[in-house]
Amino acid sequence: MTTTVSAPFFLRGTLIEGDDVVQRSRDLGVAFATPQLSLDQAVHPRSEVPPLLDVPVTDIIDFLVEAGKRLRDPGNPFLADCLERMTSTHVLPRTMLEAQLEYAATYLDRRVLETLVEQNFPDPRALDGWIPKQDFTGRRSFIRAFAPRLIHVLPGNAPSVVVECIAQAALVKAVNLFKMSSSDPFTAVGILRTMADIDPDHAVVRSMSAVYWRGGDESVERVLFRPQYFDKIVAWGGGDAIDNVIKYLGPGLQLVSFDPKTSISMVGREAFASEKSVDRAAELAAADIMVLNQDACVASRFVYLEADPAQSDHFCERLYAHISEKAAASGDSRPLAPDLREQIDTLAMLDDEFRVWGRTDGTGVVIRSDEPVDFHPINKTANVVRVDSLDDALRHVTVATQTVGFYPFDRIPAYRDRLAARSAQRIVHLGEAGPSTIGNPHDAMYPLHRFVHWMAHEDGTTPAE
Repeated sequence: MTTTVSAPFFLRGTLIEGDDVVQRSRDLGVAFATPQLSLDQAVHPRSEVPPLLDVPVTDIIDFLVEAGKRLRDPGNPFLADCLERMTSTHVLPRTMLEAQLEYAATYLDRRVLETLVEQNFPDPRALDGWIPKQDFTGRRSFIRAFAPRLIHVLPGNAPSVVVECIAQAALVKAVNLFKMSSSDPFTAVGILRTMADIDPDHAVVRSMSAVYWRGGDESVERVLFRPQYFDKIVAWGGGDAIDNVIKYLGPGLQLVSFDPKTSISMVGREAFASEKSVDRAAELAAADIMVLNQDACVASRFVYLEADPAQSDHFCERLYAHISEKAAASGDSRPLAPDLREQIDTLAMLDDEFRVWGRTDGTGVVIRSDEPVDFHPINKTANVVRVDSLDDALRHVTVATQTVGFYPFDRIPAYRDRLAARSAQRIVHLGEAGPSTIGNPHDAMYPLHRFVHWMAHEDGTTPAE
């Protein structure tokens, strides 16, 4: 008999264990069990001041840095337990999950955390108290970035994002309820248990809760998704997840959305200057495609290639070689979903319009076409779209385009304004779609600035001097 893995909750400093409700993971359909969710425990009453409100940001950073040290400790029992459980529900292989958890700890670095605060707030003192202002008419005010009450709908594709969400929530002194993903109902609890092991009564610990319920469960969401309990819903996820949250929005309850994005690559004809440059451009493009084996939003799906037909086929050949090499090294052998396999196998028979390199067995696929395919490439699948000019690729850039990896680098200034005008959010050197510059905007916003509840105390008028 197969043992059903247990996923405990963490509620305001207390670990809650139990196997009362059997759930199923989204991607694998694997059963896991959770405690019964107490809605009363999940809500921090508005009659209580947020625990972190009067804790200086410098002290919060000290605590997060110490937590980072504990997360990097190979002997950390909470992350070891988290990893063991997550391997049964997550699509990524164990080696990649281990790497994700190791990378997550690097976020809790003093320089990283201080930069986040400095880049998100023109005057970071507003997090710690009321900042005096006076306009040109002499009217006086005090402004504060007040601690918000947040529900976080966490992503399931990248465990490393969970520690970022927890750290950001602590920096803005929020009261937080983290809804974990069915693919990963473990990482948030593992991190919070690590923090509680440092100091179970710390205000950061008492400000955090992590639970699971099935997305769309109205018996939970119609109770929790209310402005009397929370100010904002911070949602990561696919279109269905975001659409589900939207129906609960109204006065007093806002959405901060990290919604579905598609990232692309744009490769200019300069790639064909030599055989070495072709291979280098293909290698860089493969690096962007294979971020988290293409499970990340920043992972490229479409490569717009400025080339003639013969050049494009040569590039695809080299691109496939690099993708298949990275796929083999990752240990991720998931075959493509049946519907995607069927669509690609059909394209392979249309030699005049398409050409396909590789197989649909999870070892990597490259599809060459003159127009983007009408499905979402995923699981090590790249669509190379041949264009006569990179200008022709711009019509495919939309509000859903997140990261654009660009080659050659010296042509970026000629395209960045036009990409921004079409709502792209980030342009990088080809091959650098992964970690972004610390403190930069994410999804066209400064998230921490959006999280807080901006409060103004207006204090009358004095004569202007």
